[in-house]
Amino acid sequence: MQTFSTHPIGIDQGEVVLFSDFADGGDMWTGEGPRERRSDIEFSQPYRSAPVVQISVSLWDVDTSSALRAEVKAEDITPVGFSAVFRTWSDTRIARIRISWTAFGEVPHEDDWDIL
Repeated sequence: MQTFSTHPIGIDQGEVVLFSDFADGGDMWTGEGPRERRSDIEFSQPYRSAPVVQISVSLWDVDTSSALRAEVKAEDITPVGFSAVFRTWSDTRIARIRISWTAFGEVPHEDDWDIL
């Protein structure tokens, strides 16, 4: 659990298409075995420290002739952004993925002191 002191809390959110491989024959659609796609996401303003990030699939376009195997997660979370990561493996074929994300955390306040 992340607890907050008396600082203001910021909530940022967004949505991004991680890939669309059906149209151009990309490896998520035509490949097999372990595959991964990453997209670097920047917050609209920096947090005081790394926030909590919730990520989910908001659109998936998949081939149903094999099992659907997928992992989506936020990695490398910093006060200024994170990496949205999608992974699949085996013979799963993914045409397109869009993700939604929400970040919660403390944001700087104009009364904060910067003591060196």
